[in-house]
Amino acid sequence: MNKREFIKLAGLAGVAALSNPSGIVAAPAAHRGMSVLDGNAKAPFEVPPLPYSYDALEPHIDKTTMEIHHDKHHGAYVKNLNDAVKGTSYENLSLEEILAKVKADDKAVRNNAGGHYNHSLFWKLLSPQKTTPSDKVKTAINSTFTSFEKFQDTFNAAAKGVFGSGWAWLIVTPGKKLAVISTPNQDNPLMDNIAKDRGTPILGLDVWEHAYYLKYHNVRADYVTAFWNLVNWNEVDKLYTAAIK
Repeated sequence: MNKREFIKLAGLAGVAALSNPSGIVAAPAAHRGMSVLDGNAKAPFEVPPLPYSYDALEPHIDKTTMEIHHDKHHGAYVKNLNDAVKGTSYENLSLEEILAKVKADDKAVRNNAGGHYNHSLFWKLLSPQKTTPSDKVKTAINSTFTSFEKFQDTFNAAAKGVFGSGWAWLIVTPGKKLAVISTPNQDNPLMDNIAKDRGTPILGLDVWEHAYYLKYHNVRADYVTAFWNLVNWNEVDKLYTAAIK
């Protein structure tokens, strides 16, 4: 696939299939950290603006990729999510409540709610300014993985090991411990009825090809390496602090 074909296909991003869930009780989900949304907490959801310009992450992530990724892909997830929840029991739930209740066969809600949450978080976890882990986060990482370098190796392996499309995560488990996991497609560890490893994500990396193909082509490993130049450790610290309360 060349660059022109990729850009053309990007406009088709998102899952179009719709499903109507049933039997969903609109009760609050358990509190797990901070909401990632800056816009509407309930439907109709909105695509949050990037907290930096499209070209701010260059040379590690190029401007064109960011434009397509944010406007086309994230935009499609939000549109499809609003369509999928309309007139259902999900319509009056927050995004986090939807994730906690969605079932595996509620495909449109599952894929698009995950896509909206994951990307809303991802934009905040990237920064054009160099940041470093707080002492609190660094201590927790060293305690779990023995060193920061071994943590990076573990996270890199999770990101590179995703078959097809998905995400790598650093999470706070229900036991308030750190763990590195991966999820397929747009699943995430807040999906109580779907995720094998549940917890609160505090760092995540999108390893769908649309996140890196224009610059890195099929060499995902180079994209994973470049990611460490962009991590917003200030945001990780906020999320970690909220998750361990």
